[in-house]
Amino acid sequence: MKFLAVTACPSGVAHTYMSAEAIQQACKKAGIECKVETQGSIGIENAITAEDIATADAVILTTDMPIKNAGRFDNLKKVKITTGQAIKQADAIVAKMVGMLK
Repeated sequence: MKFLAVTACPSGVAHTYMSAEAIQQACKKAGIECKVETQGSIGIENAITAEDIATADAVILTTDMPIKNAGRFDNLKKVKITTGQAIKQADAIVAKMVGMLK
């Protein structure tokens, strides 16, 4: 199973990266491959490619601000959460997504 995620917050600093780390750690604990793109104050880092999307099962999108190019995920199952939810509830969100895909 492979998940993608895109995190962004209005200031593009702390919460963007904290939520990315929380999602990556939760996926690692669950044995799920994960790639997280951050859209922060210094731009897009670890950009998700068309190949990543083609091989992914689902995507997590944060909703604190609009995600750039979100339409590229239209064909994937998705969960939309805040960066705060990602930071505090990443394990539960990943478990919910696994259940959603079974």
